[in-house]
Amino acid sequence: MTTAEAVDVRPAAVEVHAVHKWFGAQHVLDGVELTVRPGEVTVVLGPSGSGKSTLLRVINHLEKPEAGHVSLNGEPIGVRRHGERLKELSERAILAQRGRIGFVFQNFNLFPHLSVLDNVAAAPVATGKLTKPEAQALARDLLGRVGLADKADAYPRQLSGGQQQRVAIARALALRPGVILFDEPTSALDPELVGEVLAVIKDLARSGTTLVIVTHEIGFAREIADRVVFMDEGRIVEQGPPAQVLDHPEHDRTRDFLSKVL
Repeated sequence: MTTAEAVDVRPAAVEVHAVHKWFGAQHVLDGVELTVRPGEVTVVLGPSGSGKSTLLRVINHLEKPEAGHVSLNGEPIGVRRHGERLKELSERAILAQRGRIGFVFQNFNLFPHLSVLDNVAAAPVATGKLTKPEAQALARDLLGRVGLADKADAYPRQLSGGQQQRVAIARALALRPGVILFDEPTSALDPELVGEVLAVIKDLARSGTTLVIVTHEIGFAREIADRVVFMDEGRIVEQGPPAQVLDHPEHDRTRDFLSKVL
């Protein structure tokens, strides 16, 4: 049984509709349009400051766009339609929606005062989706599937960076999300620990989970992506199958970027 099957994941479609985001005078996202089909693995590449991480944070409404919106299976995230306009949802409603969108941060973001088991079980209990015994049983199953069954009673400080990131992936899966967002999941790891995290993500990709992954791991992108998206200066410059974007890029900016990282 795959990780996705174990938690009854139903792949979701993600649509980003003409999204704009500013930080002060900086136009971080400039009219981004993106569609991710159910079960698709989309890898987002681009230089630092191109808007990749902000795009992920807008998808699950950790950042509110100034214009445009994101939808999950056709349902707007963070807003609701009011005639021709979009009205902001309550924080409680937004939190409920975020339960359908898993997020794995580059710096793990585990609770240091909770055991590994409780880190994974916390969200299903807090949202009322599962009782504590049910959540702990699910957490043990997920920890087994990311290779950490023997670390259930450990605390984050007792784990390597790769182990902490695998716990973070198990935690993201615990809410049975329709899509999982990864924000440079290996950038904070020592090189020898990268492979163990990428192996878990590959398992998710093979299982049909919808994934959107920001990464600098070009070989990894080539191996698992259904589609590669290249961003620069807040815009999607180019997108397509890995063989097209990585081996035969059409845009000068894409070619320049890849010449420096390949």
